[in-house]
Amino acid sequence: MTDRRRDEDIDRTGLAALVARSTGELTGEHSRTAPGRTTSVSTPIDEVLTGHTVVSSPAPVTPAHGTAGVDPAPTPVGGVPIIEGLPVTVAHPWRRRIVRTVVLLLVIGVVYYGVTLFQVWTVGRSDQARPVDAIVVMGAAQYDGIPSPLLQARLDHVLALWNDGLSDVVVVTGGNQPGDRFTEASASAAYLVARGVPAEAILQEDASHNSYDSLVGVRSVLRERGLSRVLLVSDPFHSLRIRLIAQELGLTAYVSPTRSSPVQGGDAYLREAKEAAGIALGRIIGFDRLLSITG
Repeated sequence: MTDRRRDEDIDRTGLAALVARSTGELTGEHSRTAPGRTTSVSTPIDEVLTGHTVVSSPAPVTPAHGTAGVDPAPTPVGGVPIIEGLPVTVAHPWRRRIVRTVVLLLVIGVVYYGVTLFQVWTVGRSDQARPVDAIVVMGAAQYDGIPSPLLQARLDHVLALWNDGLSDVVVVTGGNQPGDRFTEASASAAYLVARGVPAEAILQEDASHNSYDSLVGVRSVLRERGLSRVLLVSDPFHSLRIRLIAQELGLTAYVSPTRSSPVQGGDAYLREAKEAAGIALGRIIGFDRLLSITG
């Protein structure tokens, strides 16, 4: 019995040595290759020696890079890989359209305002003096019958136009503030009469408190006499707006701004900027509606 066990042990030892030589280790590995992948399978020595199958978990399959039939990780346009777990922001087309529309409207608005401001500046520095049916002076503040420096500068320009013989009629405009004894129109008329303009040549519109209403009154006064061509006198910054209003009311209007206005420098530029904003809106909605909004 002892000799038989020794022989079996020798046979086991020889078989184990044979397996070790063929695999390189006592728990030798042999590879099975399938198209597109390589799988390593471990064969325990006990399986070889005993003939019993030992079930083990297969090693993970690692596909080779670029192997046919295996899709690479998804990559969006632009070559930036998508990383799992991170949010992906997708811009909606309608949002882009809204942004583009808003930007376009802003650009158009800025250009439109810039053009209007340039027109305010150029018209204020122009002079369209010519023979007309009537010279119209826009009202301004007066102090107990004495024209303010702003109104006086306008009236002095009217005197120059009158002396040039551009019209036989002068229309003075402007009402009064609560508590005033005189209207802007009456103070203007007295100033002109004192300097040689015949009283019968002066027509008064004395109920208005803003430029639009003044020109509505001027239109009524002139229509009674069949007149419609007017030469408007005011400050440079004010000239484009009153011409546009007069044209909107159906008058044939020209402007001749005063050159001696006390509004100069930075103050004049600020008033031009404000006028440009009002004119830009008035051209779109109408100056009568603009007056109802701004008062």
